[in-house]
Amino acid sequence: VQLQASGGGLVQAGGSLRLSCAASGRTFSSYIMGWFRLAPGKEREFVATIRWSGGSTYYADSVKGRFTISRDKFKNMVYLEMNSLKPEDTAVYYCAASMRGTGEWNYWGQGTLVTVSS
Repeated sequence: VQLQASGGGLVQAGGSLRLSCAASGRTFSSYIMGWFRLAPGKEREFVATIRWSGGSTYYADSVKGRFTISRDKFKNMVYLEMNSLKPEDTAVYYCAASMRGTGEWNYWGQGTLVTVSS
């Protein structure tokens, strides 16, 4: 399984970015896909998840209403649309995949850096 995250960059506060995660190597119908972030000096933080089948989503309170996770089953892509970005959103963002029932995030992408300037 490979997860390839992209789309990070430098953006001003209040701006928007869309992160993409290309997933390959298996069928993901039994997986939950997620985005996490790691900021300097902080622990890894959960951002959002989406069930590959059904598409139900879940968000961290810190991003609710500003970020939207989605997936394209035909392209095997997962997206994170980020709006109204704040400096505290600055972090390396990782996509991950969890096989339902394992209780673990089984696969991780390499991360993409998002920097929000004030």
